[in-house]
Amino acid sequence: MNTPNELKYATTHEWVRLESDGTATLGITDFAQHELGDVVYLELPDEGRALIADEPFGTVESVKAVSDLVAPLNGEVVKVNTELVDAPEAINTDPYGCWMVVVKLDNPAEADALMSAEQYVAFTEEG
Repeated sequence: MNTPNELKYATTHEWVRLESDGTATLGITDFAQHELGDVVYLELPDEGRALIADEPFGTVESVKAVSDLVAPLNGEVVKVNTELVDAPEAINTDPYGCWMVVVKLDNPAEADALMSAEQYVAFTEEG
């Protein structure tokens, strides 16, 4: 599985890229898309929506299952990848290039609680 070192990871299989402007870009991991299979539908929140850590903010549907997207951090959605909503299958070929939302973080230090790439790999191998 591909697990870029520069990202942070949640136990619910979302990745987080911290940006220099205090925002975070979110998507789902290679592990998650592999487990889901062919992604066929994606539901994302509207801009302006508050995300609350550990609560669902959207859904991803594959030929196998429907799964919640779970917010790894608190913040406000400032950008939504509407192109991905129109072509959700792209997640299967490039999960780290297919960001879902950009969030203005309430507290960027919360990201310290997320897993490193090494920790995430160990976490997925345990399961």
